Amino acid sequence: MRAFVAMLLVASSAATACAQAPRPSQRAEMLQMLDSNQIRVRYIRPVARGRALFGSLVKYGKVWTPSADSAMLISFSRDVEIDGKPLKAGSYSVWAIPDSAQWTLIFNRTARAFHLSYPEGDDALRVPAKVETLPHVETLTAGFPLVDARKAVFQLQWGTTAVSVHVETK
Repeated sequence: MRAFVAMLLVASSAATACAQAPRPSQRAEMLQMLDSNQIRVRYIRPVARGRALFGSLVKYGKVWTPSADSAMLISFSRDVEIDGKPLKAGSYSVWAIPDSAQWTLIFNRTARAFHLSYPEGDDALRVPAKVETLPHVETLTAGFPLVDARKAVFQLQWGTTAVSVHVETK
């Protein structure tokens, strides 16, 4: 009986330790106001950890979401234009088709999706985004490095690779 109780205590301690271990990729959420438009971005930030990223871990020419475990989610409270193309207010999952010189950024109407299950046929908008080389960022970052009244730049960066699109509130 003592052995059984001891085994239960060890199993319980191991389960508790696992439940309390921090996630290697941390959840992030940001709110950016653009005029009166609330733009929310939610994602899980993967970490490079010395791995080769684009063209290796993230395959060129294959659909990928810039998030771990679930697709990146972006919401607009008002209509916007992304690089001059209209996008209605609402929530979208964000996907990309990376390549060495240019990515295709995809805003998909299926707002909540598993990171490996791209919802084909439900794209609201696709826009090209030129690849830039910037100083290394260990953890994937989504942000707005430039905000000016009704216009902003939305940027994704991981490692030394960054892509940006222009967002304008309508």
